[in-house]
Amino acid sequence: MPKSKTQAPETEIVDRNLTLEIARITERAAIAAAGWRGKGDEMRADQAAVEAMHEALSRIAFKGRIVIGEVRGSEKLGLDEAVGTGKGLEIDVAVDPLEGVTGCAKDLPDALSVLAFAERGGLLHMPDAYMEKLAIGPGYPEGVVDLDNSPRENIEALAKAKGVPMTDIVACVLDRPRHANLLAELREIGVAVKLLPDGDIAAVIHAANSDDTGIDIYMGSGGAPEGVLAAVAMRCIGGQMQGRLILDSPAKREQAEKIGITDPKAKFSAEDMAHGDVLFAATGVTKGSLLNGVKILPRKIVTSSVVMRSWSKTTRWITAEHQR
Repeated sequence: MPKSKTQAPETEIVDRNLTLEIARITERAAIAAAGWRGKGDEMRADQAAVEAMHEALSRIAFKGRIVIGEVRGSEKLGLDEAVGTGKGLEIDVAVDPLEGVTGCAKDLPDALSVLAFAERGGLLHMPDAYMEKLAIGPGYPEGVVDLDNSPRENIEALAKAKGVPMTDIVACVLDRPRHANLLAELREIGVAVKLLPDGDIAAVIHAANSDDTGIDIYMGSGGAPEGVLAAVAMRCIGGQMQGRLILDSPAKREQAEKIGITDPKAKFSAEDMAHGDVLFAATGVTKGSLLNGVKILPRKIVTSSVVMRSWSKTTRWITAEHQR
């Protein structure tokens, strides 16, 4: 009997309960981190989020395995750690309990708690390195932009595909010294640039939601593990993304080889980094252009989250009230 369009695939890893549970986990981590907003202590803010996310994951009925985890010295949520109750579906887990630790410590925009689920083997392992990233939203010919092209070539091709002059394109770039040359080139050709202080997962999502955000393209470099989490979101939303590791030391090249990445110049698509049925969730810690931050009120705490799923291509925006 043929499957209906609304019937889940046989390889489905997500049921409706997990769709809600993933949001509850990021909410817990975001609330914990929010207690350290503006207090200037990145380590304690991050640790609070890690502890809360680890504890919440331990209650979920699944056989979870961390494949993208903490690299900041925490003893929890590290690579290959088993999480969950040990009963149920086998799921690969990617975590970033506090994406934008500096933003949280300084109470700057777009600090998030982020989590992704995938079927076993669905997420690409990444070394602790930077990655070149390029992302645009859906509706364009495949390969219209490419990491092998110059910024000018990519902007020109995107503008042509969109049917607008290059000066109408809006690019999103992390505000980092390493992007000085990129910014100079973009401004030389008249591109408007939205600089984000932190958090390139949010930046990729902005580019994929161009109709809502007005951002056409994300360019620049950021953490490779965060690239996988962004790829999960891109798989759910649609659009195009490329990533390429920056392996600028023997130690990083060795680490990449150990996890099976033998070509240091390989380009990875969103599908390469996250395939099969995947779930993505993020909860705002600080107020940002993607999500509102945690509101801590006398009698309740209010959180703002987004949950996405690749199979159904659904995006749910959730505002939750937690009684104190």
